[in-house]
Amino acid sequence: MGMEFNRRYWITLSVFGVIALVLLWGEHKVHILGALPWLILLICPLMHIFMHGGHGTHQHAQQKDDDRE
Repeated sequence: MGMEFNRRYWITLSVFGVIALVLLWGEHKVHILGALPWLILLICPLMHIFMHGGHGTHQHAQQKDDDRE
């Protein structure tokens, strides 16, 4: 019974979420599309912060190459 209730809960929540998104899109489409260029510009620094986080590991690779010589 617990799994059945949990599944019905998420399906119901998903349906209400889709309905809310459709209604919000219909009423605020102009605002969302107007903010789209600014959101794209905001994504750029966020991508650099989160996707380039592993740059500190390059020194380890360089040390391994020096050991091989």
